[in-house]
This record gives sequence, structure tokens and C-alpha cells, in this order.
Amino acid sequence: MSSSDPLSSSLPPPFRAIASPPPASSSTRSSPPSSFRLASTSASATVDETTASTVGDSTEKKPPKTRKLGLITFDLDDSLYPISPVLFDANKVFSRAMSNYGYDIDPQDIVEMGKKIRQEAGPIAGTAMSHTEVRLKAIRREMEEKMFEKKLKECAEDWATEVESVTLPIRKSAEKWAKSSVSQSVVESIYSSWERERHHSAERHLYPEIISALQQIKEQHPDVIIGAVTDGKANPMLMVFSLAPYFDFCMSWEDDASGRTEFFKELGNVDGNADLQWIYRAAFEKYLSLAENQREMAKVDDSVSDSGSDGLDGAGDDVETVWIHIGDDLAYDVGGSASCGAKTILLDLDEDYGQTAKLRFLEGGNAVNPSWNTASKEEIANRKAMNDAAEVMVDKRVSRLTMLPDAIDEILKGV
Repeated sequence: MSSSDPLSSSLPPPFRAIASPPPASSSTRSSPPSSFRLASTSASATVDETTASTVGDSTEKKPPKTRKLGLITFDLDDSLYPISPVLFDANKVFSRAMSNYGYDIDPQDIVEMGKKIRQEAGPIAGTAMSHTEVRLKAIRREMEEKMFEKKLKECAEDWATEVESVTLPIRKSAEKWAKSSVSQSVVESIYSSWERERHHSAERHLYPEIISALQQIKEQHPDVIIGAVTDGKANPMLMVFSLAPYFDFCMSWEDDASGRTEFFKELGNVDGNADLQWIYRAAFEKYLSLAENQREMAKVDDSVSDSGSDGLDGAGDDVETVWIHIGDDLAYDVGGSASCGAKTILLDLDEDYGQTAKLRFLEGGNAVNPSWNTASKEEIANRKAMNDAAEVMVDKRVSRLTMLPDAIDEILKGV
């Protein structure tokens, strides 16, 4: 990170979030712990109040810094649009693409096959597999099974016998033929049709207030850099009719296989240790690069106009540049971003928005796991512990997207 950037100088060193929930008496967000691990920690050392007050009296108080919004990052699914209807539309297109290639496969069959593939890979490797990797494997496996069934039926007809009576050598030969008959290019074509529709449907199902909220944010903070951080393949830069004009970059959990694998490896451990930082560190590095580019462009503009501006921020020692992350997931959005120094806004939206993440962690047997979700019970249990730990890291909580600009202003004002 560049030490010259005002935002980088205000961030704490990397650490991990604590899995145990805060004491019941905690009413405000505490300072980040020095070790950001999902495990128990030793009690903090107490500060000598007398010494602290003496030091405070002998030090000249400086006026508080003015806060300026430098970076704002958004989660996508169930934050800017409801994910359930988007996946429903994408699955319809998927079925049509399958039918065009002669396969009658229900989208839910792909979901179930995805769960099976994760289970076969094991608790660590299976959990760490990306959504894209699982879906591609599931599509291919379903196609191979259909071709295998077709070949067995043909062999049975040739031998005038029942499919169940086909001998093992013929079955082995049919299985080998089925695998070789499925073209990887066809698999990728079918997957691409699903992913394209996922983006198109997301644009159609955008929450009504999000565009006006983004417009207001850009008007009030014209120099802000806006990015997306997602655990899937959605990308606002590809939503050219809606979100693309407002976003400067997108970081996906699928961009770094090693970081994702390490995170889910730790998530699957019984002690619940999981590093949530790597994707947010990548997003912050991207911000530093874009901010530096903007500064250089501003310098060029200043030299031409001779305006005497100090550059992009025009920020001196009295200005603190702030990073805010906005999302619907306590563990991933709040816990992960806060551990890297971001202020957080939790989108705990009203029921009419149709969010699904919070429904998976309802108490008393009321949890609702979407049919398209392939997470194991163990993963969901660990996520619940991470959610509890992240509650103390929430800076603002909103129930309507129209509240976003005000929530941002309150953070900047320290309210």
C-alpha cells in the first residue's frame, strides 16, 4: 500500500475477527482487536487511567480531522438486487440452452449434482470450490449421465434385453463413450448462456432505489471511487444499462483461487478460524492504484488550467479519507471489510426486498435455506458464529436503500 494515500494511513494493520459474540453490555463498535481470528482471545490488558489522564492533560489537543469519502464498496447479490428471481430467470435460460443441445435436464438437477460434487471432493476442497467450477462440473456430469443412459438403452435394444440386464463390460464401455461424447465447448456455451442471463436479469430486478442512491452519492462525493466485492461471478461493469456508469472496479472471490481455498480451508476447521481479509485487501490495493491514476490526471489538468489545486483530494493533514463497505452479509461483508479498516453499513432490508442470507440463520428451527444454495450444514453453522462476531463491527444498519446517503453522511460526521 502507498503510504502517501490518506486512506491507507488511517487503516489499522491486518487482523482477524473474533468468533465469540461481544459481551451483552457492549453497545458500541469496539476498536479492532490485534488478532483477527475466529477463535477465543485472552482478555485485553487494562490501561492505567491515571497515567492516561496525565498524558492527556500534558498534550495539546488537536481539532478533529474532516472526514472525506475516498472509497465505497458494495456487495451485489441481495444488496443491489434480489438473488432468487435472478437465479430463477438464469435457470430458465439454462434449461432452454440444454434443450437446444438435446438434453432434458432440470436446473435443480444441477444444484443437486453440485452438492454431490462438493461432498465427493471432501469437506475442505469441496467447500473451497468456486461457484463457477462447481456449476461447470455439474453441467458436464449431468450431460455425461444422460449420454450414458442413452447408450445403455441403445445397447439393450441391440441385444433385445432390459437395461438392467446389460453386462458390466458393456456398461464400462458405455460410460467411457459417454464421457468422450460430451464436448467441453458445449459445456462452456451452456454455462455462458446462464451467466449472461444472470447479468441481464440482475439489471431487470435492480432494487428501484439503488440508481437514485448511487446518483446522490456521486453528486455529494464526486471524487469517490466505487467498487464491488462479490463472492460470485456477477460484475456491475457488465451491466451496461444500469450499474456500469457508477462503478470503477469489481473484485470477485473467484479471482484468487489460492486465497479462496485458504479461507474455506480455515472455515471448515472445527476451531472456526477463517481469514476474511484477502478479498478486501485486493479491493483496497485496486483503490490505491485508481486513486493514484486520478491524482496524476488531476496534476495534468492543474498544470494546464493553472488552477493551483492540490490534486484529487486537495487533502492535507486535517482531512481523513474514509472507506465504507455496504452489504447484506454480517460475516463476509461486515466482518471481512471492518477487519481491513472499512466503516460498514449493513443492509438489513425490509421484507419486501426479498433478501435471503439472513433467513438461513434464523433461530428456533425457522431457518430457510434457498434451494439453489449448496452450502453444507457445517459451513452454515460456522457462518452463524461469524455473524455473531461481526455484530459489534456494524457502524450503520439500514432497512431501506433510500437511507444510504444519510447513513454515509452520519459516518463521515462521526454520528
